[in-house]
Amino acid sequence: MASGNPSAIDRDRAHLMHPLHHPSAYAATRVWVSGKGAIIKDHTGREYIDGLAGLWNVNVGHGRTELAEAASRQMSTLAFHSAYAGGSNEPAIALADRLSRLVYPSINTFYFTSGGAESTETSIKTARFYWKAAGKPDKFKVISRRRGYHGLTLAAMSATGLPAFWPMFEPRTPGFSHIDAPDPYRFVNTDASISIGVAAANQLEAAILSEGPETVAALIAEPVQGAGGVIVPPRDYFTRIREICDQYDVLLIADDVITGFGRTGTWFGLEHFGVEPDIMQFAKGITSGYVPLGGIGVSDRLRDAINSVPASKRWMHAFTYSGHPTCCAVALRNIDILEQENLILRAATAGQRLMDGLRALESMDGIGNVRGLGLMAAVEVVADKATRQSFPPEAGMTQKLTDALLDRGLYTRVALDSICLAPPLVITDAEIDRIVETVRDAVPAAIRASGQ
Repeated sequence: MASGNPSAIDRDRAHLMHPLHHPSAYAATRVWVSGKGAIIKDHTGREYIDGLAGLWNVNVGHGRTELAEAASRQMSTLAFHSAYAGGSNEPAIALADRLSRLVYPSINTFYFTSGGAESTETSIKTARFYWKAAGKPDKFKVISRRRGYHGLTLAAMSATGLPAFWPMFEPRTPGFSHIDAPDPYRFVNTDASISIGVAAANQLEAAILSEGPETVAALIAEPVQGAGGVIVPPRDYFTRIREICDQYDVLLIADDVITGFGRTGTWFGLEHFGVEPDIMQFAKGITSGYVPLGGIGVSDRLRDAINSVPASKRWMHAFTYSGHPTCCAVALRNIDILEQENLILRAATAGQRLMDGLRALESMDGIGNVRGLGLMAAVEVVADKATRQSFPPEAGMTQKLTDALLDRGLYTRVALDSICLAPPLVITDAEIDRIVETVRDAVPAAIRASGQ
């Protein structure tokens, strides 16, 4: 550490561990200091378009004083108290009531967490609880999808279908398995008599039969897979998934952590496909990331099972900060903003503008696939457009794309050589057009830098 007055980066390096921590990341560290709308500013004073809404979550944009004021009012009244059984608070009650009128119709009961991974853990435990309460205690296994992301606590990491997260934390929790992602660009359908969506969904049936239907508790699935590269399933995929779950008594858990609260142009992701889950989980957009909050909603059937067991077999699941009054107060004000500013519709219309612009780039060398739904999109970069061959790992394309975008004033993440885009829902048309132009310039620059 430098002597005298160390910089923020020096102090960071000395004292702070980061998500996905490694010292090599310090070479390009930025300290973010402010934000307004879809624009963020770093410690050097440079401004960037926030192409990922923080981490898929700042839906109403940066700098919303309304959310700060909501937190301040609640903190001044009752900042926190336990919501364990026998105690409650007005913001948590109001938020649960509000959600019952927004989410899938069969879901009317909610439990609050502090974020997405806690929500995944809660969903998995609730699925296991339900089957025990129903007299089927052997149904404990969970199936998820490759390239799916559900968090990084131990059980959540085991459900997450991105192997890069696993090696240094093995062994994973037993009882988890994965099927292929329903990626229309990459999925190989060997049965010409059925669609890609049905073929991908049928892998669930095969997995259930392989594991034993009497042992499988649930499938957990993002309506649109986010961290795995924004994979939008075919329209018939979730219809078939729901049929299979019903046929084999398997619960469908919708991971709406990214797709919830307007991101895809509807309030929640499965609305696009006309399907309802048995459990839904949420986080991120419920407070636009201003304070940590997540949760699950359960169908009336599951709620009745939870309520019907004897007290000695109660739902023994708990977090200190469940139903945190300040976080719930911020969530209520955030939902007000989403409704009053018509940001769900804005996500749909702005998303169409973004997709139109990005699809105009598909003829460019290196751009293999453009996909998206609402304000959630990806541009996949490939070495060979004809064969869809990816760049070799030694080309370092993911980092080169990231660097080229940052150099041009666009902050976002690149996953598996796919440029992921999910800006705040308040982004302007001019800022959307700047994103498209930045991608147009950055892709050839990254390919040149790779030497390929």
